[in-house]
Amino acid sequence: MNLLGVDFGTTSLKACLFDENGTALCTESAKYDLITIGEYVEFPAEEFFNIFLRVLDKISSKHTIDAMSIDTQGETLIVLDSAGKPLMNAIIWLDNRAAVQAEKMEKKFTVKGIYNLTGQAEIPAGYPAPKIMWLKENMPEVFIKAAHYVLLEDYIIYRLTGKFAASRSLYSSSLLMNINTGEYIPEMLDYLGISENQLSNLLESGEYIGSYNGISVSASALDQVAAITGAGIVKSGIVSEMTGTSLAVSTLSETLPEWHEGLSVSAYYVRRGIYCLMMWAPTAGATLEWFRNNFCNGDSYDVLNKLAEESAEGSEGLICIPHLCGTIMPENDSNIKGVFFGITLKHGKGDFIRAIMESVSYVIKEFLDYIGADVKEIRSLGGGAKSSLWCRIKSAVTQKKVLTLKENETACLGSAIFAGMGSGAYADSAAAADKAVETDFIYEMDSRNYIKLYNEYREKEKLIKEIYGS
Repeated sequence: MNLLGVDFGTTSLKACLFDENGTALCTESAKYDLITIGEYVEFPAEEFFNIFLRVLDKISSKHTIDAMSIDTQGETLIVLDSAGKPLMNAIIWLDNRAAVQAEKMEKKFTVKGIYNLTGQAEIPAGYPAPKIMWLKENMPEVFIKAAHYVLLEDYIIYRLTGKFAASRSLYSSSLLMNINTGEYIPEMLDYLGISENQLSNLLESGEYIGSYNGISVSASALDQVAAITGAGIVKSGIVSEMTGTSLAVSTLSETLPEWHEGLSVSAYYVRRGIYCLMMWAPTAGATLEWFRNNFCNGDSYDVLNKLAEESAEGSEGLICIPHLCGTIMPENDSNIKGVFFGITLKHGKGDFIRAIMESVSYVIKEFLDYIGADVKEIRSLGGGAKSSLWCRIKSAVTQKKVLTLKENETACLGSAIFAGMGSGAYADSAAAADKAVETDFIYEMDSRNYIKLYNEYREKEKLIKEIYGS
């Protein structure tokens, strides 16, 4: 059986066709530009589907597709009329027009109340519920005509099958769904002035929905949840770290962390009684890219790795604080700055590069300590996983085994797994992971030196937060 997994990101779409053993048969992708005017970030909803069809047609012209599933970016809102036509451009998750409405919602429900209902530790302007409130207050002509409010996954599913259905995972950050029950929150719908009839039917990831041209279509998940599923993280004790432009650290949990003032870990629905806890840092690979572009004449990352290999543990006393765009977790503070401590005449490019790699590894350890997860192994995803040195440093800093995967497109593989579950190829995600997810390299480093180095980093980070923090 050939399973198509589609990963619909913020500015690009990637689709990969796999067989049941997780072997990639074909990959296609497409990029697109968002419309940005001030705090408004939009994209034509119809064009989302047109892009999807163009990619689907390319793959189906070469291979038979038996089943498919589509994971998407979270929080992007699409408003449809009674005929299923978009009433306006999609409001992308990056859009911050609803800041006032988010503040009103916080006063009404409180952050603690929202967290206990939804698992979300904040109420951002980019989430769907504040956006709906914004439409009610600022575009009443659209609000009155709105017959359906959907996110990107359910919009594509509707266009494919004619059914309004989506994964509970995707709706975790909508502020519309109770993460404990997997159903909509009546008091939130009443507050917004909408009804459940205007929303999609919520399903489990991997649940069959319908078909399109003979292809089985099943519910997928939020893109990050699809990615960890494709990485084989289907039980507790295994953590993923994705070092791309930003850093994302994710783990599964059977319980929500207990609320306390300052809690910054958000939880996302995976399946009944299982949550994905996620922590973010806005700059990880972006810090290395900044250094590369400004001080290394755009050298390849292979060259950067070779330079960093020549630097010893601790980067000759150089400590990097990698927060070039502030912090999100554990503290949400855009005023925090990036810094290099201890620069001397002896330091060369390799020391700076290694210091950046070490700093991102320290952030991973900081996140794991904050979550308090019982971690047996870390699966490394994203561009950072291509660097053997970086993986070794991460293992040494965290004192955990770090594994890389043979399949880089884990979100696509995760969606393909959900497609296989809906079409009967796999009994569940655990069975799928056993069959379709294959690890590549294993790094298990033991360096007691990094205990001291990590503590020194934390002292310097605390100093920077005291100097620049809000």
